[in-house]
Amino acid sequence: MSDRLTVSKTHKLYIGGAFVRSESGASIGVEDRSGSIVAHLCRASRKDFRECVEKAIEGFDRWQALTPYNRGQVLYRMAEMLEGKADEFAQALIETCGSTPAQARNEVATSIDRLVGFAGWADKFQQVIGCHNPVAGPYYNFTIPQAIGVTGVVAPNEPPLLALVTMIASPLTCGNSIIA
Repeated sequence: MSDRLTVSKTHKLYIGGAFVRSESGASIGVEDRSGSIVAHLCRASRKDFRECVEKAIEGFDRWQALTPYNRGQVLYRMAEMLEGKADEFAQALIETCGSTPAQARNEVATSIDRLVGFAGWADKFQQVIGCHNPVAGPYYNFTIPQAIGVTGVVAPNEPPLLALVTMIASPLTCGNSIIA
């Protein structure tokens, strides 16, 4: 038996397509149900948040310019990646949230299904929401949904993974960039 401490993973911030450490170097411990630290999360500073907003604004033009089909493909790829790490995510839910193994597997599976569902809607929602508006005059009036820009997302704590997936998938489907 070893007396050495466990080296827990420090999860970085994801800003502008890159995983970066916080400018301040601060982190927050993630505890399991028994109170033991199982991981660390970088704690974003004001400077990190400002950089995040700047990168989201820059990324909006590129993301919105993608065809809806391509945005759907990216969301589908997110579902594939989550499916590939399903056991790891379920284990994290069990350790940190107190979920039973069945609840954790169900939440991961539902999150994957949710991503696939939004991926399918990426190139269809314009036809469902947009319309031809009848007007009194010799011209046409159309309603076409457009992305609004950078969207801030604050996910509720329960259910943690499914709530986050649901909150980020909707604006991404519509062509918005997000800060979560």
